[in-house]
Amino acid sequence: MTALATAPAESRARQAAGPLLLGVRHHGPGSARGVAAALDAARPDAVLIEGPAEADALAALAADPEMRPPVALLAHAVDDPGRAAFWPFAAFSPEWTALRWALARDVPVRFVDLPAAHTLAADPTWGDGEDEADGSAPVDPLAALARAAGREDPEQWWEDVVEHRGDTDPLAPFEALAEAMTALRERYGHGGRPRDLVREAHMRLKLRAARKEFGDAVAVVCGAWHVPALARRTTATADRALLKGLPKAKAELTWVPWTHRRLARRSGYGAGIESPGWYGHLFAAPDRPVERWMTKVAGLLREADHPVSSAHVIEAVRLAETLAALRGRPRPGLAETTDAVRAVLCEGSDVPLALVRDRLVVGDDLGEVPATAPAVPLQRDLDRLRRSLRLKPEAEERELDLDLRGDTDAARSRLLHRLRLLGVDWGLPAAGRTGTGTFRESWRLRWQPELHVRIAEAGVWGTTVEAAATARAESLALTAAGLAEITGLAERCLLGGLTDALPAVLGALADRAALDTDAAHLADALPALARALRYGDVRGTDTAALADVATGLAERIRVGLPPACAGLDADAADRMRERLDAVHTAIALLPDPAPADDPAALASRWAGALRRLAGGERVPGVIRGRAVRLLLDEGRLPDDETARLMGLALSPGTPPADAAAWIDGFVGGPGGGLLLVHDERLLALLDGWLTAVPAEAFTDVLPLLRRTFGAYEPGVRRALGELVARGPEAAGPGSAARVPGFAAALDEERADGVLPLLALVLGPEVPA
Repeated sequence: MTALATAPAESRARQAAGPLLLGVRHHGPGSARGVAAALDAARPDAVLIEGPAEADALAALAADPEMRPPVALLAHAVDDPGRAAFWPFAAFSPEWTALRWALARDVPVRFVDLPAAHTLAADPTWGDGEDEADGSAPVDPLAALARAAGREDPEQWWEDVVEHRGDTDPLAPFEALAEAMTALRERYGHGGRPRDLVREAHMRLKLRAARKEFGDAVAVVCGAWHVPALARRTTATADRALLKGLPKAKAELTWVPWTHRRLARRSGYGAGIESPGWYGHLFAAPDRPVERWMTKVAGLLREADHPVSSAHVIEAVRLAETLAALRGRPRPGLAETTDAVRAVLCEGSDVPLALVRDRLVVGDDLGEVPATAPAVPLQRDLDRLRRSLRLKPEAEERELDLDLRGDTDAARSRLLHRLRLLGVDWGLPAAGRTGTGTFRESWRLRWQPELHVRIAEAGVWGTTVEAAATARAESLALTAAGLAEITGLAERCLLGGLTDALPAVLGALADRAALDTDAAHLADALPALARALRYGDVRGTDTAALADVATGLAERIRVGLPPACAGLDADAADRMRERLDAVHTAIALLPDPAPADDPAALASRWAGALRRLAGGERVPGVIRGRAVRLLLDEGRLPDDETARLMGLALSPGTPPADAAAWIDGFVGGPGGGLLLVHDERLLALLDGWLTAVPAEAFTDVLPLLRRTFGAYEPGVRRALGELVARGPEAAGPGSAARVPGFAAALDEERADGVLPLLALVLGPEVPA
């Protein structure tokens, strides 16, 4: 009690009446400043804070120099890590202010809310541990008080009466708020949330224990909605009765980084707030906040190449103050500053204003937690790996381009792939630099707080990232639903460098492939294996066993695909054409000791299957046309034979719909338009068929033709149009030379002229 001897007389009198109950709005900068002022005035012997009771053991970490908010207490059930709850704290959270105040003065601090062990075990319909004293209960206290004051916007009302308020008596706002909440609870009861009664009973029990230990010199920082319940006189027996029989789970707690963007959602402890960046600014800049805010906005817009001058800033400040005066507000709030920014700094445009809202009003601040905070072993291993690989978690999405020829980038790639296998999507593959090489890889990285829960869940598979990913892959191999799923898993194992998992995965793959006789399933499975073999080359992985499985799969597809293509309807034929393309690409990637033109080579045997498809009477036109095109592209079909097959497909006896499907298979997709531009015979055949289609059939084939030719590049369509406009006489030797940009034959001397430039761009391995 000696600490109160030097306190103001009025504060000492209030303290004598009982504990100091400081009702706050979670994540409110005005409440945070008010709590600091009230604690400075009262100087209690102990501070009690709304939060899970088990967090007492973690409180001291808040004083660690490496702890930087926003952060959150994370609780998860040991037996079910996916069952978790968060209690976030920002720098402007009153609870965080009270915690730091107590630790800085060696004042004992306790968390008094219902233990996380009960919260995690409770039925979700009963409650998930949230407390939203600022308005998420069935009764919205802020809305009710704002309506009583004749205001429509609860947020603006709260800003005016609390956030922008300056009191000489630091306890006055809390007394007024407690009186208002008492009146609301007398009218509405506990707000319709049964869990509030249980939580408040636990808080009262913790308060009684603190008073027994420290006397009445105790301060309680909690949601304002709970203040009347804590001030109400009840018996310990009655409170214990409310807690009797609550379900309980074994829980573990730790600190984890949080983000401002996550504070802007209604999740975890406290209500989501719409403008955490703005609230953080108000807390950090209590003097001249509007001027400082406009300066920050101007800096952001200048970085985005918007012309903003000092004069703009001055006029924006003046407009914000004028708007506040016209609206009867004590000082400009977010609405006034936003209107001023739009009108002056953004010149009336909402496009740059959206940038301001995203980067400043909300923001991407990501907190930091000291390495000494408790963590599951898997989390510790991940932290060790990311530090060694210089991968820093960031709340803002960023692109990461990797060159897999370097050891560091290759290790980064393996880590990100392993995490994805564990369900921890820190990074997602992205389209990166153009090129067909396998040594480049691009990712989009963004760290989200929920990933800590995913890591806790993945901890059941192992204590290190590699061991956990290996165990997870082996488990997935046993439970995979189909052949394509297992081949995809094999690809992911190679990408993640999980060589210890490959035997189990390949064993399951061989067993499933041996039992699966569906050519379509086999065709779906092969591309992933071919890609995995290609990745293995650049990553230095031993893929011999995988190559054997892939080659065997390709042989079975070669034999089984032609009969599987007979008698398909239009939709099934389109899907089979996609499989045909994928298998053709995959076979080109498979290792084969024999030369490609050797009849014993896999590529040659595959070409035989394509020929059977090209001439199959019961094979749909779209597949026959695609088989002809693939053979032509590979140089395995002479031009004359190609023209003969096209002539047969477009003969008068062929139904127009079948002919249109053949055309779609032959010239649809990349390169089809250029093929017609350079081969006038094929174009003439196509033009002759199209002009001969009867009018009654033309409307039926037009949508398919439109889909085929509409996918061509504008320049290709223009060249085709010029050729067709010249009529039949345009066909023949040299006719294409009259089309700008195209010659009748390849000019090798001109083509060689580009080689020095290619050598400069791609490297010395390209012959100049």
